[in-house]
Amino acid sequence: MCGRIARQSWAVVGRREHYREAMLHVVVEESAGLLPAGVYADLAEEIARLIEITGVLILAIGGLFTGYQALRNAMARRPVYVESRRTFGKVLGLALEVLVAADIVQTVAVDLTLESVATLGLLVLVRTVLSFSLSAELEGIVPWRRAEFDARMRASGQVVDDSATPRPSRARPGGG
Repeated sequence: MCGRIARQSWAVVGRREHYREAMLHVVVEESAGLLPAGVYADLAEEIARLIEITGVLILAIGGLFTGYQALRNAMARRPVYVESRRTFGKVLGLALEVLVAADIVQTVAVDLTLESVATLGLLVLVRTVLSFSLSAELEGIVPWRRAEFDARMRASGQVVDDSATPRPSRARPGGG
């Protein structure tokens, strides 16, 4: 009895998978009237490559800007290391986010296999951990404790540098 139910369940699952594949094929064929069949994958691959190039350019330009800023600070006899580290850390965080977007486009639009999705998951996990650790290193506090820390600092009357933290828009008193 259990074997028959299991076989029927697998048969239903198999039909569902076949139905999904057939529907995907129909959607691709219907949209293929706009462009030839292989163009969609090529276009998605080029978009992913452009996003990757953007990430690399962010790193390169950010590195040059950080070096320029370090030179200016050194010539003005201001501290160089801490400000350069903070600036390049922000650049690195932005580049990591852009590269994650490129990986997502590459995996979802071009190479949608179980292996590529698993690889994407691992890459996103590693880059997310890097982003969190970079944020904690730059700010001196883990991101999920930042609001509590800022509240304690404000309560004690100390100035909080929250330039990296987005501020909610507030209505001005008097309605204007």
